[in-house]
Amino acid sequence: MGIPTLIKTLTASDSASLEFVDGTDDVVFDSTYDEYMFVCTDIAPATDSVNWTFQASTDGGSTYGVTVTNTTFRAYHTEDDVSTALSYVTGRDLAQSTGYSQLIYEIGSGADESTSTILHLFSPSNTTYVKHFYSRAAGMNGAPASADWFLGGYFNTTSAINAINFKFSSGNFDGVIQMYGIS
Repeated sequence: MGIPTLIKTLTASDSASLEFVDGTDDVVFDSTYDEYMFVCTDIAPATDSVNWTFQASTDGGSTYGVTVTNTTFRAYHTEDDVSTALSYVTGRDLAQSTGYSQLIYEIGSGADESTSTILHLFSPSNTTYVKHFYSRAAGMNGAPASADWFLGGYFNTTSAINAINFKFSSGNFDGVIQMYGIS
């Protein structure tokens, strides 16, 4: 991995979503970096058992709905030590969908329930190839269980991606998201 350069930090305080849009407040999605990394820290939903998601835009954030395909697997361990698993989660896959990709699901709203996520996006400004991504998210869900989620996929577009939106499937949230360029 190359050297990360901090581009922008956004803080959510009872926010519905956070978005990084090219050309606004020092945000750049250009060929300066081949890889972008988004570090989501202490993301805490106001609503119980909701999914932490993201989607991309090719029109500067006017709409979010770039066609995406992804796959997910997870490890979890319930707090009461009754259930554990390492499994492929077919129900969370997207196949040529315009929906939001789920970075981790069913995060609880309790004081000890939140998620932290790292998302990597490759060559978003490239206009020849599709845009690949992968993420790893850890969190405490409403079960309660500690979960570790892995997501990989691609945006099926050769248009430049110039905005990324993060939100929960329902409700507002608190937390910090930092955007880095990796050279």
